[in-house]
Amino acid sequence: MSTSTVRRRFHEGGLYARRQAICVPLTSRHRRERLRWAHQHVHWTPDQWRAVLFTDESGFSLQSDSRCYLIWREPGTRYHPPNISERDAYGGGSVCVWSGISLGGRTGLHVFPRGTVNTHAYRDDILDAYVRPYAVAIDDDFLVQEHNARPHSPRIVDDYLQKEKIQSMEWPARSPDLNLIDNVWDALGRCIAALNPPPQILATLATALQEQWL
Repeated sequence: MSTSTVRRRFHEGGLYARRQAICVPLTSRHRRERLRWAHQHVHWTPDQWRAVLFTDESGFSLQSDSRCYLIWREPGTRYHPPNISERDAYGGGSVCVWSGISLGGRTGLHVFPRGTVNTHAYRDDILDAYVRPYAVAIDDDFLVQEHNARPHSPRIVDDYLQKEKIQSMEWPARSPDLNLIDNVWDALGRCIAALNPPPQILATLATALQEQWL
């Protein structure tokens, strides 16, 4: 039996080749907190969301992750358990970057020179250099969304935010998929993957990320 015949039979049965959905492993507690957060914000207005700066770090590798593995599934079953592959969000990055987006604009793209971010770098290079000026440009309703990663949690960061009167948005644990900037990282990764020739060294990759961000 030929490949085309098998494909045709699958199509006749309502099955189509699609990429697996990717999500982080969640416990029942994680799911409850995510649902509670969604209920709290479902009726927010565009003006309320406009005051939120969604932020995140992301890793980009010289070796592209095309995620080209396909599965056969029925329409409307993307997030059914058999069609999901669990994967943590921050594995395998070679160049670590940070940025923030909101309904009204975005910050610049920051590349961490050492490839990682610690508490002091996050406070000085991110909060003070990007978030504080952005907060001033918004208004007293400004909220910075963070994803509960270790560099964001220590007292030194909390003290800085309190001193600058910057409010953090409550955020459920293990919820990178709720962050709008994840879609931006995906688009940026696609832009890098489409470069010809592709970056061959980390310095070139960092430059290409900043150029594509503009």
